[in-house]
Amino acid sequence: MGANMPLSFGDNVRVRATPATERVGVAGRAGNIHGVTTPSVTGVEVVGDLTGDQAFNVFFDELDKGFWFAPELLEFVDHAPGATIAIKGVPKKWVRTADGDWEESSRVPRPREWLAWLARIFRGRQR
Repeated sequence: MGANMPLSFGDNVRVRATPATERVGVAGRAGNIHGVTTPSVTGVEVVGDLTGDQAFNVFFDELDKGFWFAPELLEFVDHAPGATIAIKGVPKKWVRTADGDWEESSRVPRPREWLAWLARIFRGRQR
């Protein structure tokens, strides 16, 4: 699978060992794609030589830091199945599947949200 798999937001990748990736200390490290950009428009600093006009931001948990990379420096690992995205105030969440899709589902409110909801109902009944 690895080398020729198209990369996208949320994928887990491994950084190829090259002089450029060794210079920034990430050769061989695994990380997660947190963004995609067009460097000619955004002007981001990219690790590696670009052959096209696309770069991927890879975040490394153990470094608490991300870098922009030329796509050729990244090897696909997996689609990070089970990863979730939730937006504050939106009662939905998206869960990543093994094939790379994002499944939408209702998000179960946290206990504080439930308490606020119950308080509104209770106040409404007392009037």
